Amino acid sequence: IEHNMDVIKTADYLIDLGPEGGDGGGRIIATGTPEDVAQINAGYTGKFLRQVLALPLFT
Repeated sequence: IEHNMDVIKTADYLIDLGPEGGDGGGRIIATGTPEDVAQINAGYTGKFLRQVLALPLFT
């Protein structure tokens, strides 16, 4: 598990589990490159990655 956005944004491939921890988590929310995951609104990682990468919301 990684929570440092500087590390996450440079990863080759991400698997985002969530949307919460414990009983509220464990589901695959998003997979792919940081740019791919940044376009997913289902979890927190995409939301924060979008800000870190300065990407617009995908429509």
